[in-house]
Parts: sequence; C-alpha cells; structure tokens
Amino acid sequence: MSALAATPSASTSPIQSQLLLWSAAGLLATANFLAVLDMTIANVSVPNIAGNLGVSSSQGLWVITSYSVAEAITVPLTGWFAARFGALRVFCTAMVGFGVFSALCGISQSLEMLVLFRLLQGVSGGPLIPLSQTLLLAIFPKKQQPIALALWSMTTLIAPVIGPILGG
Repeated sequence: MSALAATPSASTSPIQSQLLLWSAAGLLATANFLAVLDMTIANVSVPNIAGNLGVSSSQGLWVITSYSVAEAITVPLTGWFAARFGALRVFCTAMVGFGVFSALCGISQSLEMLVLFRLLQGVSGGPLIPLSQTLLLAIFPKKQQPIALALWSMTTLIAPVIGPILGG
C-alpha cells in the first residue's frame, strides 16, 4: 500500500499537494457515490421502465435485481482482484466499465439488453465501493484519514436517499 501513498515532489508546494490529495478524495468519493446511487436509482421508475419496454412491472424488477446481485458478488471478490492485478488498475478498469455500461443502459431498447447492461454495470460498480475506501486510506496521511473517511461516508449515506429522487 505504501506504493500508493502520495509523495509530493520537491517542486510541489504543500498547497498544491493538498489540492491534489483532496481532488483525489473527491474523485474516490464520487465513484463510491455513483456505485451506491445506482442501487436505488431505478427503484421508483420500474413501472415506467417496464411500460416503455412493453413488459410487466414484475419483469421490470430484474433491472434492480441484476445490478444488486452482480454488485453483491463482486464486492467480496474485490480483494482478490486487487491483490492479483493491483488496486489502482482494478479501480480504473471498474470506473471505465461502469461508465460504459451506464451509457449502454441508457440506450437499451429491450428488457434483456437493459438487464444485461445493468448486470455488467453491477459487476463494474462492485469494486468501486471497497477500492475507493482502500485507495483513500492509502493516499492520506494517518492524521487526515478520519476527515477523508467522513467525506467518503457521507457519500455512502446520501446516495441511497438521492437515488429514488433522481430516478423519479
């Protein structure tokens, strides 16, 4: 983990290094926010999604289930992925995958396509939650870790509340 720690160069001022550190914290907190947000964003819009795709509301629930199950499977596997491929590499790959599959969810034309892309979005979103916290702890000095974790925790608590509001 020490290889991930931020080490400012001789030409970097303390203000610049703090700005970079908090920018990274914002990015990590945002990644966590998006992954948690997507757990609840479709909950209130399932009837509309089902209606637009010409399926029943009970079939539309697969949109929620596919994401949740995929994320629940990948979260515990994240430690193995990070040990095998590196935490930063897995995080970046998951972020790119999450973005791509989010866009594909938006252009889905059938329930099957949407469920598949939500499943893949969940696979990509699963590692974002634990790795955002891991990377946050790796880059912050011990003295600043509590405030960084407070920022991260706020996103975890706020996202499930905002999800249904945005989904509506």
